[in-house]
Amino acid sequence: MDYEHLPDAELVVEAKTGSQLAFRELTNRYWPRLERYVTRLAPDITESEDLVQEAFVKIYLNLQGYTTKTRFSTWAYRITHNTLIDHVRSLKHRAALFFDPEELFPHPHSPQQPDTEAEKESVRHTLDQHLTDLPTKYRIPLVLYYFEDMDYQDISDVLRIPRGTVGIRLSRGLKLLREKFSHA
Repeated sequence: MDYEHLPDAELVVEAKTGSQLAFRELTNRYWPRLERYVTRLAPDITESEDLVQEAFVKIYLNLQGYTTKTRFSTWAYRITHNTLIDHVRSLKHRAALFFDPEELFPHPHSPQQPDTEAEKESVRHTLDQHLTDLPTKYRIPLVLYYFEDMDYQDISDVLRIPRGTVGIRLSRGLKLLREKFSHA
């Protein structure tokens, strides 16, 4: 069977029945994306490969519980995100946020995001230079939107926050980026 040309959903079905080749194809498809995501957010870039490997172990172990309610890519990002968060929380020198006022008191709407590809490319360039200077709650949605090309709903699913909060964090992150770093 030619696994390279199968859609994710069919690969998952094959992997659930025990096909190592199908799971290998899923790994080949998503490893570079997930590693890019972790590398942009991991406190220590040398640990990113280990974190992605740990995420894929979790993906494999939990594959039987995966349902098609969400896309495989969103589910894989969610597991990888949780692995990264667990890692950050395990670091003694990093404090975890226990209260996020945006989750309790979300704003009803957010301004429009950049429409043109040129505007998005400009944001990507500025983000590349100043990503680590942004607070994590803004950095993660910005990376998922601008570098992983996820829409608001997918980001909402990965981060398990309301869709409106995604828009707010993107908007506030962009505002902060523009205010502090556009003239750097």
